Amino acid sequence: MSAPLDVEAAAKFWVASSLTGEYTVERFGDSAEMADALLALVIDGRKRATASLARQFGDEPLPRIGVHWIVCDGVGRPRVVLRTVELRMGSFASVTDEFAYAEGENDRTRDGWMAAHRDYFTRVCAAEGTPFDEEREETLFERFQVVYPPDLAD
Repeated sequence: MSAPLDVEAAAKFWVASSLTGEYTVERFGDSAEMADALLALVIDGRKRATASLARQFGDEPLPRIGVHWIVCDGVGRPRVVLRTVELRMGSFASVTDEFAYAEGENDRTRDGWMAAHRDYFTRVCAAEGTPFDEEREETLFERFQVVYPPDLAD
């Protein structure tokens, strides 16, 4: 289980960025280790996309193009600000080769993406007490840019 997000530190991080508008405070994955591993891919420049099940947002609004999100590490510290630049809702199987590559995980292939995300989404759904139905689940495919800190910005 990951530590709580440090929303106070995130607010200060946001002010330091000199960016304006809406933002959310998030982390990748479902564990501190996964959050750190995926964040490292963002920092290295390899990861510029992510995927979520639409239901993972619950009552929260879905991401919107142009909105920023502060990504925290596994202990909840803010590390980067991302801006959503593309969104697509589709079936799990509608992932493209290009999107799998942009996610930057594993071997960057569509088959590798499907295997890893099938495991992850199955785990997420099991934590909610429901099965993962890859035929019916709506998947949100999101591309982003790093906009802060300046030395990491795209």
